[in-house]
Amino acid sequence: MLVISSPSGGGKSTIARHLLQARDDLGYSVSATTRPPREGEENGVAYHFLTPDEFARREAGGDFVETATYGGYRYGTLRGEIRRVLESGRHAVLDIEVAGARQVRQSFPDAVQVFVLPPSGAVLVDRLRGRRTETEGALAKRLAHAEDELAQAGEYDYVVVNDDLVTAVDRVAAILDAESLRVRRCHNLVQVVDRMRGEVQAQREALEGSTR
Repeated sequence: MLVISSPSGGGKSTIARHLLQARDDLGYSVSATTRPPREGEENGVAYHFLTPDEFARREAGGDFVETATYGGYRYGTLRGEIRRVLESGRHAVLDIEVAGARQVRQSFPDAVQVFVLPPSGAVLVDRLRGRRTETEGALAKRLAHAEDELAQAGEYDYVVVNDDLVTAVDRVAAILDAESLRVRRCHNLVQVVDRMRGEVQAQREALEGSTR
């Protein structure tokens, strides 16, 4: 699993979207939420939109890997979504908040976790102001939450600064490729090496036999 987190406005969703568009070995784990759909959002594509009662029922039933409350709404990652992606032979990409990423880390310690930083605090504030979707009071609350999230960057495996989108996407892709080559992730390494050793042994024995 590839977990990408950042404060709101840091660019995690944009980076995840570009990775998914560029690579066919990735699959997106569609999160569930109790917030209402925004214009253009399709159920099952942007989010699985659930009622608060349905979310609570599924949470009690153990259907979620992680859950969090943000902006007064519930969010969570469904186990079935992760299973769907992994069973298709792809890496599962999770675009989630810091609190949710911490829960994923506890259940899936082998997940690769990347924290996306904005170039500066001023840039982050400008990005959020530029959305023009919130009152000053709501923006102040979001910034306070961002302060707390930034303090958690050290919990992650990697940090990528999103000062240039193309570069940031390339860096996350490179992280994923490198992690895929770790010895502990090569589950058939023993079989592959044993086969190669057998082939080398056969050639060696043939050479030794021809020189006797």
